[in-house]
Amino acid sequence: MTDRIALIEARLQAALTPESLAIADNSADHAGHVGARDGGGHFTVRIVSSAFVGKPLLQRHRLVHQAVADLMHRDIHALSIEARTPAEV
Repeated sequence: MTDRIALIEARLQAALTPESLAIADNSADHAGHVGARDGGGHFTVRIVSSAFVGKPLLQRHRLVHQAVADLMHRDIHALSIEARTPAEV
């Protein structure tokens, strides 16, 4: 696990108490991209949390972004999110 993944995981665990969390670093797929040169990575987050119950997709994504806000544009350049409730898996 990279330091960036550990940081993302810690923020999401603390904010959303997920039942399931998987984070993939896709930065190598974007080599040469402006964000990759600036040091921010490309990540995919798959998260299952009761915090998403009753919330539409946009609100779920906002919750994830709020949890990692301090990492955006420094450690994270792009973030792909799959946010589901326990009943949706």
